[in-house]
Amino acid sequence: MKYLALFMRHPECSTDCAYAMVHALSSEYQIRIFEEKELDDDNFFDHIDVIAFPGGIGDSDSYPNFFTRTRANRIARFLDGGGCYLGICMGAYWAGSRYFDILDDVNPIQYIKQPNAEVKRSYSTVASVTWAGQQEKMFFYDGCTFECDATKFKTIATYLNGDPMAIIQNRIGLIGCHPESEEYWYKDHVYIDKHWHRGTHHQLLLNFVNTLVQQ
Repeated sequence: MKYLALFMRHPECSTDCAYAMVHALSSEYQIRIFEEKELDDDNFFDHIDVIAFPGGIGDSDSYPNFFTRTRANRIARFLDGGGCYLGICMGAYWAGSRYFDILDDVNPIQYIKQPNAEVKRSYSTVASVTWAGQQEKMFFYDGCTFECDATKFKTIATYLNGDPMAIIQNRIGLIGCHPESEEYWYKDHVYIDKHWHRGTHHQLLLNFVNTLVQQ
């Protein structure tokens, strides 16, 4: 079984997102929850295959309070040594140049600000996506798309306007929507209740992570 270290820090990280990722992935991954201070341990990355960051509210103002350059460099060295990075929503933004700076000529940017974006403001809704050729309505809350030459990464899923929604670049996997979403997320917002995926998006996420670790 592969080992995945999942970051959790309140209030920057959404506990709903983090525990939903545990639910979606624990059938095939041994998952360890960690906080930023644990990155200071030289042995932290021993036996870890994937480091993962969930959705949340972390931004460029609060990020430096808990991720020093030294800690970010340790994540970069983990990737250089063959490890994988998984980022969903906030975690995908954090792969960008203003944060961990681990991407090659790729810039995570807000989907809602892009031309012809289906969603135009920040709120809980669903976005129309095409994932591996299948049409899906996936939970969305101000997730990112990716600005760059599309030849720089493998596109796994796209938004309705064709912008990339889920990508893999080398051993970095990033997702703008929330395939880990749980049923109560939809029940909390009655207007999207009918789009509950009954666990099928969990399988998409599991397949995504399995593809990532095979890179």
